[in-house]
Amino acid sequence: MTIQTLVLIVAGVFIGQFFGAIPGLSALTAIAIAVPLTYYFTPVGALAFLVSINKGGTVGGSVSAILMNTPGTPEAAATAFDGHPLAKQGKGLKALKMALFSSVTGDTLSDFVLFAVSAPLALIAIKMGPTEMLSVIVFALTIIASLVGRSMFKGLIAAFLGLLLATVGLDPEGGTSRFIFGMPDLMDGLPISAVGIGVLAMAEVLRQLVMLRGAAGDSHLPLSSERPEDKRLSWAEYRGTLRTILRSAAIGTGIGALPGIGSSAAAFIGYNAAIRASKDPKSFGKGNIEGVAATEAANSSVVGANFIPLLALGIPGNVAAALILGAFIVHGIQPGPHLMTEQGRLVYAMFAAMVIANGTNLILGYFGLRVFAFAARAPAMVVFPTIGLVCLTGAFLTSGTFGLPLVVGFAVIGYLMRALEFSFVTFIIGFVLGPSFELSFRQTVILADGEIGYLFDRPIALAIFGLAAFTLARTVWRHVAHARKPEET
Repeated sequence: MTIQTLVLIVAGVFIGQFFGAIPGLSALTAIAIAVPLTYYFTPVGALAFLVSINKGGTVGGSVSAILMNTPGTPEAAATAFDGHPLAKQGKGLKALKMALFSSVTGDTLSDFVLFAVSAPLALIAIKMGPTEMLSVIVFALTIIASLVGRSMFKGLIAAFLGLLLATVGLDPEGGTSRFIFGMPDLMDGLPISAVGIGVLAMAEVLRQLVMLRGAAGDSHLPLSSERPEDKRLSWAEYRGTLRTILRSAAIGTGIGALPGIGSSAAAFIGYNAAIRASKDPKSFGKGNIEGVAATEAANSSVVGANFIPLLALGIPGNVAAALILGAFIVHGIQPGPHLMTEQGRLVYAMFAAMVIANGTNLILGYFGLRVFAFAARAPAMVVFPTIGLVCLTGAFLTSGTFGLPLVVGFAVIGYLMRALEFSFVTFIIGFVLGPSFELSFRQTVILADGEIGYLFDRPIALAIFGLAAFTLARTVWRHVAHARKPEET
């Protein structure tokens, strides 16, 4: 409750909403840029700031989706299905308010689940040895690679590239240098800030500048008509969608607790569930406000649940959690089973910051809708070069002049990964999990002492490895069957 932390929460929510509202940008871009800046904050302030950006981005993404039919964030794509038709009917402000209230409701419920289950899961995870941790990391990477992107093989290639780059620096056991090519700056490894800013933020700026084109013809729809009922969201209207909101929040929380599926999938699953449960399914896609509530509650409830595997196992649920894991490491904190016992005060301070950020999200969103609607229409040729300059500044603050070529180099890598449809999500998560994967693997090899039968003495690890193999085989079979189907027809 210090003034500094409260100011950082407010600033984080505002930045997240602002970045989320601008088409082509997202909370991920803002978090990637902000991670280097948090080096100068206290650990509580740094985590509160980054979590608040993440929460604000879920609200901001709905602004351009509703008013411009151009989702500010990927998870807001389903919001445009009903949000934009409502804006064409002069009910844009009503749709924005429903998006805000349902988003905050879903996010808050997800946070309460996080508060309830993270400590018990950590108690279970603390009894796991290196072999069990290795099996969990392998399983997480397998799930992420199979669910993110169109090609599982490209996802696995991206994940292993991230794991490979994580080996740059000092050997964790022998202390010898690896892949530094005579550059002392690489002794501590590739900085997560430079990699994150390059692959996520700068690469997206490059992509948007290359793809830049004129705005859609109806991108300047007014917020609402002059009728009072089109501007106001009544309690009865919110209460009428509460069942849909709770259903979507449950879906998003369940999906968020699993690594790699993400908020975009949650939004579409929540939207489809609302259609199936509706008495008038044909009204969806034509301006049904229940569709806005369903998607926003689902994608926002992923935010809190993504921290469940991060805090309990040290495995990020998505890219935002991976970047926040990088912030933990920058401040000398290692997330995982021991975090709750070693840094309990920090964890519960972060929980409190999440609750405060939800309230701030509601207040700033309610009074700032018109501001963020204006931000969504800012000229792209002004926004993206400015964001690029901020990216380079952030890299310079943490890594000096050495960070600048790294950011540019990883920006090119990130741009090529997008162009060739390699998953940058699995790349970032693989890079962040690299040190934990290597340490667990090498400890397992030492414990096994060359005996493959050692795994049969670790039934939990063997079962998880089996699940990873089953997931991999099932995904391969699905891809092969899908490839054969056109030939058969």
